[in-house]
Amino acid sequence: MRKIVAGLFISLDGVTQAPDTWHFPYFNDEMGAAVGALSASADTMLLGRRTFEEFASYWPSSTDEMAAQMNNTPKLVVSTTLDSVDHWQNSTLVEGDPLESLTALKDSPGKDISVVGSSTLVRSLLRAKVLDELHLLVHPIAVGHGARLFDEGETVPLELVSATTFSTGVLHTVYRPV
Repeated sequence: MRKIVAGLFISLDGVTQAPDTWHFPYFNDEMGAAVGALSASADTMLLGRRTFEEFASYWPSSTDEMAAQMNNTPKLVVSTTLDSVDHWQNSTLVEGDPLESLTALKDSPGKDISVVGSSTLVRSLLRAKVLDELHLLVHPIAVGHGARLFDEGETVPLELVSATTFSTGVLHTVYRPV
């Protein structure tokens, strides 16, 4: 059975928005290996609308070393507002009830399904108990503003599976929903 696994860069104060503005000083080979392992364990990406639009504006024309992987990997997009995702190769809009579709997809053959970014989608998957693992790369910085992973007042019980501290002070934690 496939798992749906989310990986997020997150600040000490819970911000996941715009990691490109605060995350890179902490990126090193250890973090690269952790992110690479997550990517290698999956054969499908799952994206929310905002992350899809950001990625689709960059990756199709990118010459970055990860461009081929990002462009060639099948992508599933969960959105209630998009009509088409044809502007980025190997992208498919999840139709119908996304939770039913994703639950059925977990029963199909293949490797894990990786949620990249997409905090709103991650929250929805956690609430629906469809997400199997949550990998948080907790950065030793309080950003002070921006969208956070969890909404105020929301209770989400999680079980710690593992925790690794990188030399930069980043903590890689893996949680499972309880």
